[in-house]
Amino acid sequence: MRERPEFSALPALVQQPVQRPKQGAAALLGGVMSLILFLLAAYTIGCALAQMRFADVATALAQIRGGAIGEALFFTGLSYLALTGYDFAALRQIGARAPAAAVAMASFTSNAFSFTLGFPLLTGAAVRYWIYAGVALNARQIAVVTFIASLTFWLGMAGWLCLGLISAAGPLAPIDHLPAAANFFLGAFLLALIAAYGAWVAQARRKLRFLRREIDLPGLRATLVQLALGLADIGCAAATLYALLPPESQALGFPALAAIYVFAALLGAISHSPGGVGVFEAAMLSAVPAPSQEALLAALLLFRAIYYLIPFAASLALIASQGGAGLWAEAFGGFFKAAERRGAP
Repeated sequence: MRERPEFSALPALVQQPVQRPKQGAAALLGGVMSLILFLLAAYTIGCALAQMRFADVATALAQIRGGAIGEALFFTGLSYLALTGYDFAALRQIGARAPAAAVAMASFTSNAFSFTLGFPLLTGAAVRYWIYAGVALNARQIAVVTFIASLTFWLGMAGWLCLGLISAAGPLAPIDHLPAAANFFLGAFLLALIAAYGAWVAQARRKLRFLRREIDLPGLRATLVQLALGLADIGCAAATLYALLPPESQALGFPALAAIYVFAALLGAISHSPGGVGVFEAAMLSAVPAPSQEALLAALLLFRAIYYLIPFAASLALIASQGGAGLWAEAFGGFFKAAERRGAP
């Protein structure tokens, strides 16, 4: 791997001055809704914690089987392996090549950082640039890889949500307070949207305006690969949590749990809290049946440790081993300079 560039040489995509976008009512409304969602989650978590005894949470943690923890670690590994496929598929789409070790490291570390810390532009994208620029990918290629990988992720999220709503319409009815037929209809509608997108990209080469340039969207075959990778990744992530849940929660069934997992993750993303922390847990505590809130919270805490914190710690070690001790000082300096050029306070 070639010597990696300093972040003082961030690409023109980030450093060049651009016209400051106008902040309209939609942006203000989005910020207000995110704040309201975060406050509601904080209230829900606060009410739940007020009724819990932390000694019972510790007891519930100790009662989680070693076999369940082993299964959770296994599914976490499969999920991050599928995430690596995101980058390989994206590189193939743009006709770029990179060493397999660099692709694996870029995918693993960037996702571990963005999942745990949130703010993917400042965390995951910065790590991706630091690694891929060292193997001769230019700034635009790295940006497009990041975009296509994100598209793969959202296809997987949409896929599991529609599968859960269709196959577990009845079990989800008492949770979302919708008739089973309404759940089935929503799932079928979402499936139709995915199919329509596949038909749209299959008819001709489709382009999308991204970072002031046009990029080619993946065709039908590549989209099907993306969907398969996304389903594998999100399914394994949900399976990680499912393995840690008490039997009473597992009785809900995996498809229903996967749909709840996706919905909770979506709320976490909308709230803009780092890693969705608090919002994700509040949604799961409100939706998933369990013998006790302490048992469910214990499973959620262990899930966050296994799926988020362990990969994050491993990513820190990998970056440090590759000479990335000054990565974040360079990254923050570069992005703050770019923000100043855009007129940010």
